[in-house]
Amino acid sequence: MSEMDLLDNMLDLARRLPPANIEQTVASLVELCPEYADELLGSVDQPLQILTDAATGREYLICDYNRDGESYRSPWSNEYDPPLDDATYPSAKIRKLEIAANDAFDTYREMYFEGGVSSVFLWDLDDGGFAGVVLLKKTLNSEKGVTGSWDSIHVFEASERGPEKGKVELSGSMTRQIEQDAPLTDASSHISNTGRMVEDHELKMRNLLQEVYFGKTKDVVYDLRSIDSLEKARRQRELQKELAGLLKR
Repeated sequence: MSEMDLLDNMLDLARRLPPANIEQTVASLVELCPEYADELLGSVDQPLQILTDAATGREYLICDYNRDGESYRSPWSNEYDPPLDDATYPSAKIRKLEIAANDAFDTYREMYFEGGVSSVFLWDLDDGGFAGVVLLKKTLNSEKGVTGSWDSIHVFEASERGPEKGKVELSGSMTRQIEQDAPLTDASSHISNTGRMVEDHELKMRNLLQEVYFGKTKDVVYDLRSIDSLEKARRQRELQKELAGLLKR
C-alpha cells in the first residue's frame, strides 16, 4: 500500500467513526502512524480548544491559524503562549483591523449564542491583501445531563481591487466556498462585510442541520415507532378506505 493510500484510508476511517469521538480517533491514528501526524491534524477538523490570555484574563480559541510551532497567539493581547522570540505577527494595519473584528464578533457571539467564545485572527498576504479566520464555540452542559457543542471555523480572504471601484471580494470556505463582491468605504468595511457573510453562512448551516440531520432522524424514528396510538392509526386507515370508495363511485 502506498503512502497516499494509507493516508486516504486513515482519513476515511476518521470520517466514518463517531464525530463525538474525533479527538480520540485522531490521537489513536497519530499514535499508530506518527509520521502522518501533520497531515492528519491539518486535514481532520477537531473541536476547538480554549486558552486563557494571561495578560488580559480573557478566553480565546486556538487552531492552526494562530499557531506558531507549539505556541498560540491571543487575539486580545497579541502575545504568544508560551512566549516566542521570533514569532510571526500581523502588520500594524491588519492588527488594528483584527482588534476591531474581535470586538464586532464578540458582540455577534453574545447576540446569537448568549455565551461561548469567539476569536478572529487575521494575517497579511503577499499580494497586499489579507486573510482571516472566524472561530465560534458554544458548549452546553445542562443540569438534566444534556450536552452539546457548536464549533465553527470560517476562513476568508479579502483583496482590495482599488479605490476607484470601491469594492472588496470575499471568499469563505467551510464545507463550501463562497465569493462575494461588497462595497468598501474604509478599512472597517471589511468587518461588516465579513460579518454579513458569516451570519448568512451560520444560518444556512443551522437550517441544513435542522432539515437534513434532525429531519432525517425524525423520519427514521417515526418509521420505527409511531408517535400516534394504534387506535388512531386504525381510524385513519378506515377513513382513507372510505374516501377512496366514495371517489370510485
